[in-house]
Amino acid sequence: MSNGICLVAQNNLKTNYVRQAYALALSALAQNPRLNISLVTDDNIPTNYRSVFDKVIPIPWGDLALYSKWKVENRWKVYHTTPYENTIVLDVDMLILNDIGQTWTHSNTSNLLFTNRVKTYRDEIVSSRYYRKTFDANDLPDVYAGFYQFSKCDETLEFFKLLDIVMQNWETFYAIYAPKNKQKWCSIDVSVAIALKILDKQGYTLNNSSLTFTHMKPYVQNLQNVQEKWTDMLSIDYGDGLYINGYKQTGVFHYVEDEFLTDSMLSWLEEKI
Repeated sequence: MSNGICLVAQNNLKTNYVRQAYALALSALAQNPRLNISLVTDDNIPTNYRSVFDKVIPIPWGDLALYSKWKVENRWKVYHTTPYENTIVLDVDMLILNDIGQTWTHSNTSNLLFTNRVKTYRDEIVSSRYYRKTFDANDLPDVYAGFYQFSKCDETLEFFKLLDIVMQNWETFYAIYAPKNKQKWCSIDVSVAIALKILDKQGYTLNNSSLTFTHMKPYVQNLQNVQEKWTDMLSIDYGDGLYINGYKQTGVFHYVEDEFLTDSMLSWLEEKI
């Protein structure tokens, strides 16, 4: 059965997510040049970007994120667009700093597996609930959809069909399942959590999950005098590796802020493959 990474990227007025997807693919191939990586997008792709993707796949059934700021409304379509039997899905504002090939072994034990714990840049398990108030207030599964894995089967198809309904009717579902600290936009994390709760699959897909990533949102870093952007607080160095405030980063690194991905950083990644 085939294994691969499938990314969904849609540019908005501020951020070039296709560029981020290119950087992620570069980082992944630097760790394992045999990885299969596909990109789902309707945006233009520069010619020099295309070589890192096995397939570039148009978004099917219309653009549900046409008027959206965060462009997440098409993310449920990944099940239907991925060319792989076993798929890893990642937010595109990430870098892969170690080979994640062992992730495929989890497809033997779970057809659908989400991250349920994340780390600080100092490799500490995040304990802060600053960004998880909606989850806590509504007893939702503590899921992070920035990094997950699934295998194609009837069970996962059922999940993605429900996720489609939740995301296309998110205001209704949030009012029912997440009315406290209600989010006023469509969130992939909240939508996934609601679908898992409805299907009663939160334990199956989250418990003992080995998937994790370094989450660079500023209020979870155990720092004082927190600013709105971590890039205003912490130093960034790269050469033999990526270092944040002197700490070498490993695994999957979720940098969050687009300004992190400078032209110099992109050139560094290009030189690694």
